Order: sequence, then structure tokens, then C-alpha cells
Amino acid sequence: MSDDDLNAPLGLFPVPKRPSRGNALYAAVAIAGLGLLAVLAAFLPALVRPPRAALYETPAGVPNSAPPPQRSVARASGPAAPLQATPSTVHAQEASLGAEAVERRTGVKIIRAGGGGAPEALVIDVAKALNTGLPAALDPRLIEQTPHGPVPRIGADGTRPSEVYARPAGSSSGLTQGGPRIALLIGGLGLAPRATETAIASLPGAVTLGFAPYGTDLARETTRARAAGHETVLQIPMEPFDFPRVNPGPHTLLAGAGKAANIDNLTWLMSRFTGYAGVANFLGGKLTADAKALTPVLREIAARGLFYVDDGTSAQSLAMTLAPGQALAAARADLVLDSTAEPEAIEAALARLEAIARDKGAAIGVASALPVSVETIGRFARALEARGIALIPLSAAMPSQQSGLAIGSSTVR
Repeated sequence: MSDDDLNAPLGLFPVPKRPSRGNALYAAVAIAGLGLLAVLAAFLPALVRPPRAALYETPAGVPNSAPPPQRSVARASGPAAPLQATPSTVHAQEASLGAEAVERRTGVKIIRAGGGGAPEALVIDVAKALNTGLPAALDPRLIEQTPHGPVPRIGADGTRPSEVYARPAGSSSGLTQGGPRIALLIGGLGLAPRATETAIASLPGAVTLGFAPYGTDLARETTRARAAGHETVLQIPMEPFDFPRVNPGPHTLLAGAGKAANIDNLTWLMSRFTGYAGVANFLGGKLTADAKALTPVLREIAARGLFYVDDGTSAQSLAMTLAPGQALAAARADLVLDSTAEPEAIEAALARLEAIARDKGAAIGVASALPVSVETIGRFARALEARGIALIPLSAAMPSQQSGLAIGSSTVR
């Protein structure tokens, strides 16, 4: 820089020399090149951008589903074929629907974990949803904190645990509407880790699993069960006729204990784990035959928004007689499938259960988590659809879900 440049007044610089023709040519080429780069920069993203896909919102607590497979595109030399609707294009169109419109069109009620409202852009693939696990996240609306721990309750908006934690019943395209249905309950889970894991992993997701309240790892095991698609119920120990020689366990509900003591014990039992849709008795021949002792227990179960299953082991049980007066959805099992824990005997019981379902329209069978029971019943359950019978979760056997269809030997209407 020269002294003249430093001493010149602000803005008054010497006029630069005029560039030669050669320099002007170079400048023109450079400007043209910059213009071409600008055009390419504007259009390049559109050329490489991948096709848009429908947006799916995964509720909190639900594992993300696998991404859709990549589709290869073959170039045809002939004329283009007419555009055909594919699942991807249908999803893209449905993504523009609001949640209420999707509910009206599909008949699926949208209940999001945590009680939040359904988003306005939502796609529900019902067929895929029925083959996936249930949400592991618990709904805070449905939890009441007690001195014993969290217990279920009906939400302020009337939402019930029996609804939110139920497995969708669904239907199979290969089955006739209104055809025979079977619900299966396998109980005694949570006490033996290996047997529990086997039942969770090997039984079809539509088989309902009953957990005893005494397991040491119930939170993890019930979460795994729901992730595998199993609806869960809590088994409540109740006093048998030969108590205490036969003792179901701590906090057993007793016929002579009084209302306050039994409700306190029931609260303790219900606080052992969360996310169950209903309860079932474990033993209880004496308690369930005593109307004075059983009525407040059933009333409390109803007030918690749960359903009740009588396992059918006691002919003297009054549960199905008393449940209507407590506004309690309840059903009684038709058969205990493994009274004799041998494959041939279990298979014979399953054949009788199938006959009941074909005769009445539906039936409930219960069994324990013995290895022979899980293996035999699992094989039977997996073959039901091929024989024209739908396997349904226990919640779908409740009277409120059946429109008057009799489920169990003494279903409440």
C-alpha cells in the first residue's frame, strides 16, 4: 500500500487502471461459472432427496418399530403402468387425517400412554398393531399412591385400567364374523423365573397371563409379558376351606377377617405390580362362598376399574351372583384344563373346551404354568385359527365387550 493510499481522504481513492481485454475475458468466464454453480445448488437437493414417507408417531413407552424396507425401482422400457395404491401410498394419504377421523373410519379408540390427546397426524396399522407388544408405559391417570404402594384406579375422565391395559381383541381375516372364540388364562406366573420366562416367550400373545403377588421380580416380568403382547391379571389369594393347612400365602383374604382387614390386604396385593387389566381368584373356596365377606372385595375391585375372573374351581362360589350388584364386569371359567397334569388329559380338556366354544360361541379355559401345561396349551392355541376359532384375550370375554354373548358358565350381563 502506498503513502498516497494512507493519506487520501475517506472514500477518495485513486481510480484503478482499466483492466485489459484479457483480464475482462477471464472475469466473464468466472462469473458464468459461479452462476452455473448457483443453479446446480438450487436444484441438486430436489434431485437427490428421498421420497417422502408417511409419518408415524410412536407413543411414549412403545419401542420404535423397524423402518420400512427399501424398495427398488426398475425402469420399464414400455409405457408406464397405471399407478396402483400401495400400503405406503395409503399411509401417506391417511397421515393427513385427524385422529378423530381415523377413529371413526377404523373403529379403533386411540388411548395414548400418559393420558395425552391423540395427535392430529396419526396412522394406525391395525394388522401390525395386533402383532406387536402392549405399551410398557403406565398411565399416570390410573395410579393411586397408597401406604402400600401404587394401586390401580379409575381416571378422573372415567378411563378404566381394564380398558387401557387390555390387549386389543382384533379379528382374523380368515375367520368368520361371530365365529367361535376361546380365551385362555395361564396362572401362577412370577413364582418360578424359568417357568415364567418360558410362558411369556412361547405362548401366543393373545393368551392372558396371571401373576401371583409374591414374585421377587414382578415389575420386570410383567413388563416383559406386556412387551410380548400378553394381557396380564393379578391373582388374589383367598381363603380355601382347609385353611390354614392349605395356605395361599401372606395377606390372604379371609372369610372371618372383617371388611377393613380384607380391604387393607387387598390394597397390599394390588400394589405388587402395575399394568394389569383385571384380577382372578387363587383358591378361595371358603371366601367366595361367604356373601358378607366377598361383597366388599368385589365392590373394591369394581371401584378400581378392573374386571374379575372366577377360575371355576369352586362350585359354591357366589362371585357371579354378587358381581352384578357391584357393577363389576365378571366371567367364570368353563374348564380347568390341567387338573390332571398329563398331556393326554390336558388335550382331552382342550377338546371339551373347543366343543363348548362351538356350542355356545365362546369359552374360557384356565391352567397353571406347569411346563406340560404351557407346551400342550401353546400347541393347541397356535392351531386354533386353522380350525376356524379365534383366540381372544380375557378382557374380550367380559360382558361389556360381548354384546350379550355368553362367556363362561355364568357370565354377568
